[in-house]
Amino acid sequence: MMKNVVACIDGTDVSTAVSDFGAWASQRLTVSLVLLHVLDKSEYPAQTDMSGNIGLGSREALLQELAELDEKRGKLALEQGRMMLETAKQRAMDDGVIEPITHQRHGNLLDSLLAIEQDTRLLVLGKHDEKLKPHVGSRVESVVRSLHCPILVTTDTFKAPEKVMLAFDGSDTTRKGVEMVAGSPLFKGVPCHLILVGNDNEAHRKQLNWAQSTLEAAGFDAPASIISGDVEQVLCDYRREHSIDMLIMGAWGHSVVRRFLVGSTTTSVVRNATVPVLLLR
Repeated sequence: MMKNVVACIDGTDVSTAVSDFGAWASQRLTVSLVLLHVLDKSEYPAQTDMSGNIGLGSREALLQELAELDEKRGKLALEQGRMMLETAKQRAMDDGVIEPITHQRHGNLLDSLLAIEQDTRLLVLGKHDEKLKPHVGSRVESVVRSLHCPILVTTDTFKAPEKVMLAFDGSDTTRKGVEMVAGSPLFKGVPCHLILVGNDNEAHRKQLNWAQSTLEAAGFDAPASIISGDVEQVLCDYRREHSIDMLIMGAWGHSVVRRFLVGSTTTSVVRNATVPVLLLR
């Protein structure tokens, strides 16, 4: 069964970009686009039990009215979600996607994604300001830790990438990432810059030469550099100096990149990036 690109739509200001990146990726990969909206059951429970709130001065009629209000609120939220999905579907069709699929679920985002993981080739999530009420973006770390498919974390503006950068460290994860990029149509025709952050020595040059040769054999223009310094700063500076549109990196590795990503730093990387980040597993 052919796997899908799944784009998570939540109605915030990044949803438009998520829809556009999903449409772009589904067409590059020639797979179906699934637009997913998850109504959080913790915020909008399917049923409300007010029995635990009975206290002095409480009245059964009041509790019934509160329950009815919660039910109405949930129905309105579901309808709003359906409208968001229809708007995203029309936008994707305007972008050239044939018959995008819409799904709405009532539950937990991570559980919903795990339920469809086996049919997901690429997951597209939007990044949000952590100061805002938690939405998709604030849950990126738990999603990345739990799912084993590539995850594209977008900014709030869509731009089809004209240059991408792959953070390479010679680990099995990033070597697999190079092979995934080389074998995928997602970035065909797009220059892929290879950056190894570390000391310029024979071992690193050998690893980077392998990565460069692999991409070039697949038809990529693949400039490669070894740069010493702080990983985050090096990647940020290089991205800015070379007008890179998207950062590609392994979600977990076994080197300084792993220490850079594991734990709360994963969220920091995604939050601080000014371009979309494609995390490979």
